[in-house]
Amino acid sequence: MAEAYENNNFIHNAIDKDLEEGNCYEDILTRFPPEPNGYLHIGHAKSICLNFTTAAKYGGKCNLRYDDTNPVKEDMEYVNSIEEDVKWLGFTWANRLWASDYFDEMYECAVKLIKDGKAYVCDLTPEQIKEYRGTLKEPGKESPYRNRSIEENLALFEDMKAGKYADGEKVLRAKIDMASPNINMRDPIIYRIAHATHHNTGDKWCIYPMYDFAHPIEDAIEKITHSICTLEFEDHRPLYDWVLEAVGKWEKPPRQIEFARLNLTNTIMSKRYLKALVDDGIVDGWDDPRMPTIAGIRRRGYTPEAVRDFCERIGVAKANSTVEADLLDACVREDLKTKVENRNVVENPIKIIITNYPEDQTEMMEIENSREVPEMGNRQIPFSRELYVDGDDFMEVPVKKYFRLFPGNEVRFKGAYFITCNEVVKNEDGSIKELLCTYDPETRSGSGFEGRKVKGTIHWVDAKTAVKIRIRNYDYLMIEDENGEQVMNPDSLVETVGYAEPSIGEAKAGERFQFFRKGYYIADSELTTDTEKVFNKIVGLKSSWKKK
Repeated sequence: MAEAYENNNFIHNAIDKDLEEGNCYEDILTRFPPEPNGYLHIGHAKSICLNFTTAAKYGGKCNLRYDDTNPVKEDMEYVNSIEEDVKWLGFTWANRLWASDYFDEMYECAVKLIKDGKAYVCDLTPEQIKEYRGTLKEPGKESPYRNRSIEENLALFEDMKAGKYADGEKVLRAKIDMASPNINMRDPIIYRIAHATHHNTGDKWCIYPMYDFAHPIEDAIEKITHSICTLEFEDHRPLYDWVLEAVGKWEKPPRQIEFARLNLTNTIMSKRYLKALVDDGIVDGWDDPRMPTIAGIRRRGYTPEAVRDFCERIGVAKANSTVEADLLDACVREDLKTKVENRNVVENPIKIIITNYPEDQTEMMEIENSREVPEMGNRQIPFSRELYVDGDDFMEVPVKKYFRLFPGNEVRFKGAYFITCNEVVKNEDGSIKELLCTYDPETRSGSGFEGRKVKGTIHWVDAKTAVKIRIRNYDYLMIEDENGEQVMNPDSLVETVGYAEPSIGEAKAGERFQFFRKGYYIADSELTTDTEKVFNKIVGLKSSWKKK
């Protein structure tokens, strides 16, 4: 994957400069540090691609490190999903590491800060700490516990570690500057009490480091050269640098560089909100194909190549912006068009009876598997007196410039004959029962026919051999209402019944096809069985006409 992100960007410029000036180790080492408290989403894919491909560009390595400093929210289910996602995207980590493996060293670093007069134990409540912090326009005020002696702070911190206090009763704070214009530097909390069993360390600890304290230490221990993170951590960078300098035990400390996170139209990028959708049963789990999680888009049928291409196209920037989701769809479409074969599938089927076609006859028609890739060859599908066409391909009263099937009109059935609609037969309720048509036997495709031309070409399936399938058509999970607010889309999933040519009956879970004139679809990994075929719409085809 080294070719990705090869274009010049400010992150690579910074690395080049650090290498030239000897500010970092020659072996470039990056890391992807997820917190295992939810499934990764498409925004994380950008960070994964950037960290792994940056390391590859410089012949370096990238670690996968779990930021497991909060035992309350973490779960091994999320760990397993994260690893599956990274592998699916096509990357291999140099080391799989845990922040919790460094708890002993982090504790020693905290003790050093106390001994150096740079940290103190504070008894203020969370509400009081927030009140004392001040605002963007007003400085904070010092805690009444800020000037405790080093000896008292060491004893209190040891008591915190020994479990003598309840959650929230005391915290350890860095002693920096309560008047700093950067609120993150106003004596931030670096350790809190949490009586909770940790998945990795069990009940060894009841105090846990805060992210802003743990992260720079983790990076330094691993000899990470460049800590690449999203833009919301830019204001935290002074604290990142302060921790490394205050501890002062690393010859070449890592450098934090921020880039703009990925925002997509009609897409939620909050793990908290996505978790609420799962917990409230609004979606069918983290891998619901409507979800922007990597698990969701994988089940939807997106390819890792398309996602990597998308991340490369949007590049890296210093300012936040929103990318059109259509670009991701375009990348998926571009990748699939040369990889998958097409198949004839009709939705909302209408039966066709060709009245002048022999009742006991079936012909095999040769159809190309791909217009884009002739090397994919052809296939044969049956054609007989009774067929199905797509509901969108017939209008009893056609609108202007409608060239498909309607009474009195002749169209070409793809790979077969010219067909003329003569009569509409209806049920008692007024719905269409069938269309009575005739065919011209002189117009068979592939027979060298060069006669009259028709404006409309539609696809079809043979009624006797058609395979009934379930089709799940997806749209954006969120849409914008009239007030510009993001709301749930009631039509994010529309399930229909379709009929497909016989070979679809052999489709395996995860197999992709282009449904001719419809779009790209994948046999759902969870619902497709030997006897039932369920297809998810991956992405549609561009169309020059939409039915009104």
